[in-house]
Amino acid sequence: MNIYDILGPIMVGPSSSHTAGAVKIGLIAVKLLGIEPKKAEIYLHGSFAATGEGHGTNKAIVAGLLGMQPDDMLIPKSFEIAEKKKLQFKIGQINLKDAHPNTVLLKLTGEDDRQLEIQASSLGGGRIMVNKLDGIDVNFTGESHTLIVHNIDQPGHVAEVTSTLSHKSVNIATMQLYRDKRGGYAVMVIETDQEIPKESVAWLSHLEGIIKVSYLNIEGE
Repeated sequence: MNIYDILGPIMVGPSSSHTAGAVKIGLIAVKLLGIEPKKAEIYLHGSFAATGEGHGTNKAIVAGLLGMQPDDMLIPKSFEIAEKKKLQFKIGQINLKDAHPNTVLLKLTGEDDRQLEIQASSLGGGRIMVNKLDGIDVNFTGESHTLIVHNIDQPGHVAEVTSTLSHKSVNIATMQLYRDKRGGYAVMVIETDQEIPKESVAWLSHLEGIIKVSYLNIEGE
């Protein structure tokens, strides 16, 4: 346990879970989309839906989608800023099965019509967990550089990805593998100690059998 577990992060309040965590979810969602969003559907679940408006959760998520950090004093004005930047958004409620009380489902569309669906929860103290990406379980914290590879379940894809990272001297911290069935749809979630070069991410996305590649760079774009 560290001091942030007790006091929470540096933030605009009132709540580390309903405000700071919500900002972080929005911010990570945009980084995974890889481009500024032009449309956002925001669906609040559980406590986010019940008390989120009073805690500013709705404005916090929009602030994150605009690229703000949890300590940005403009968070309360995020709706007005979104309107000026022509970010179209709508906010509703949803009941999600087996989801954490502080959970949001985001459906984003980027300026190039790129799309991303992300379900994430705020765990308290500004910590979050990304639970699903495009409907697939992923479960990562967003605290590390994270590569998500959607692929057809065929031999060789894991080796191609890990060999690429090794060639670029990128050390793998954790690795999770998911698939819906043998030979079906599979996902790799890889957290790394170092930043992955953009050209490596782009190269992986063009490999045969790779459906989609998303990358979270915690240090920049």
